This record gives sequence, C-alpha cells and structure tokens, in this order.
Amino acid sequence: MQRRTFLSTLAVGGLMAAGRSPGRAEDAPRLKIGQIGTGHAHADGKLAALRRSPDFEVVGVVEPDERRRRAAASRRDYAGVKWLSESELLATPGLKAVAIETEVKDLLAAGARGVAAGLHLHLDKPAGESLPEFARLLDAATRRGLTVQLGYMFRYNPAFELCFRAVREGWLGRVFAIEAVMGKVVGAAEREKLRPYRGGAMFELGCHVIDAAVAVLGKPVKVTALGRHSGEFADGLADNQLATLEYPDALVTVRSSFVEVAGGPRRQFVVCGDAGTVDIRPLEPPALRLALAKAGHGYQAGYQDVVLASRPRYEADFADLARVIRGAKAFAWTPAHDLAVQETVLRASGLPVG
Repeated sequence: MQRRTFLSTLAVGGLMAAGRSPGRAEDAPRLKIGQIGTGHAHADGKLAALRRSPDFEVVGVVEPDERRRRAAASRRDYAGVKWLSESELLATPGLKAVAIETEVKDLLAAGARGVAAGLHLHLDKPAGESLPEFARLLDAATRRGLTVQLGYMFRYNPAFELCFRAVREGWLGRVFAIEAVMGKVVGAAEREKLRPYRGGAMFELGCHVIDAAVAVLGKPVKVTALGRHSGEFADGLADNQLATLEYPDALVTVRSSFVEVAGGPRRQFVVCGDAGTVDIRPLEPPALRLALAKAGHGYQAGYQDVVLASRPRYEADFADLARVIRGAKAFAWTPAHDLAVQETVLRASGLPVG
C-alpha cells in the first residue's frame, strides 16, 4: 500500500481517543474477550486496560506455565480473573476476540490457533521472527474476515496521531528525513529473557518507531542494520543498534539500545519535511513541537509547543478494536502495512526474512 493511501485510510478509520467507544450504544452488551499468555512485557497492562474497558468483558486468562501463572495471580492486574485452559477459552460461547500476550516466540502459533477458532486478534509485538509464518497468519485472518491488531503502542498516541495528520494533509511538505530513538537500561534478569532473540534492542524496542516510520513513508527500498554489544554483561546481547531505512527521496535513522541511562525521556520521533517538522520528544507522556515554514492549519510559523490530551496506554487501541468488531468502521492498519513493518523490523534487526 502506498504511503499516501495508507495515511488516508488512517484518516477515514478515525483513530480513537480514549473514553467511551462511539461504536457502542450505552445498553449494548460487552464483547467477550480472553487473554492467552502472561509472558509478554505488555501483558499486565493490556489485561488492565481490557478490564477497565466499557467495550469488553474479560472471560478468562490462559497461562499453561504453572510458575508463571502463580506469579501473575499474585499481581494486582490479575486479581479475581478466571484462569482457563486454552481449549476452554476458545470454546467459550460468544467469544469474539483474544489478546495474545505470550512470549514473543509463541505469539504467532497462539495467534494462528485463535484465527482457526474464528476470533479477532490483538497480537502483541513484534510479530515473531518468521515473516512467512506471519504472512500465513494474516492471510488466514483475511480469508475469514477477521481483524489482526498489532500491539505497537504509538499507533493511538495523540502526538503520533497529530504527526500522521500533518503528513497526510501536507503541512510538512515533502518528508525527507525521520530520526527515531528508543532506549532504556535493561538489567541482568531481563537481558537473560531477551538473549534468545537475535534481533536485540531493535527487535524488542525499535519496532515501535519502525511501525510509525513505515506509516509515514511506506516500505523502504533498502535497510541497513548495525549492531554492537556495548553493555557490561557478558551475554552477547545486541544492546546497541542503529538501522537506516532508505527511500528514493528520504532517509530514516533508528537507534535502539538497552544501555541508555534514563532513556525514556530521550525517546524521540522527528519527522522533517521541506515545509515543516514534527518533533515528538519524549514519546510518553508525549510532548510535541511543531515547526512550520508558513503559518497555517491553526499554527504559527516557526517552532511552537503543541498541547496534547492525556491518554492512557492501550485504552484507545481496544476502543478502536471494539468498533471494528462491531462493524462501526473499517480497520485502518492493514495487513499490507503490518507485513511491510515486520519485514522492515527483521531487516533492521539484522535478521533473515526468508
């Protein structure tokens, strides 16, 4: 899908603000949803958002690993949930969707079982390490008329929504550069969990901003990956990475690391065009500065801070998914986009795509 067409689709899709879903009447029954897995880094937050949602009823959580299930059960977000086997969850009458929150290595297999059961998916990121397997999952969902929503956490971030709008409506002119940074410090225990994933920090963290870069510019014509092990731990983890994405008329740099002290406040996504710049820094809570060559669109020329509404993570994601399931709108984030993102993530992480 060409980037202009994709951004127009986002506009038509109407990315959601937090709060009550416009696709749900006050007396409409909640949609039944379950969660498979507790091993993903976002699992607790996703379950908490689903339990707060006015659109969904969480019927149960699946965690086949007894040690992990006991650990999850002791945490606040899981208090009072019903623990089910996967077969029990998938056989729940009226079940509409499942959130796949397993470890990354198990995401695609669990997602495929959900699709085979006729369910919509919220599939956390990144979408595994096999591009062909992910393509098969998307094809199967498309054939059955099911939606696969990827868990990239900036899609419904108000700063990124404004950025996409600025690009779509031409405020920035011709985009010629994007600079993105995603870093944090990861301790020994978490590094041990991440070590089996050869893509390192770019695969785990950088994927979020790669998703946004592909939303702005489309699939790159060339991706170059550079990686180093720079941390003090002798684990060989690729914890300091840089990728360049090349386009006919634009260049993108993405940096991702597990060794940056207080990396959160320096996380950034900067889009430069020949008529303006959007500078999002930090990404959460989002702060956005906009520069325009000429006044317009309700903003003055030059740099200015833009006031953004506060929005909790994940709530707008699930509100949007509910509207799609109810048929109130088409899903803006297409399989073609998701496949292009996954290929780009793999290449940027130095991983094979075959």
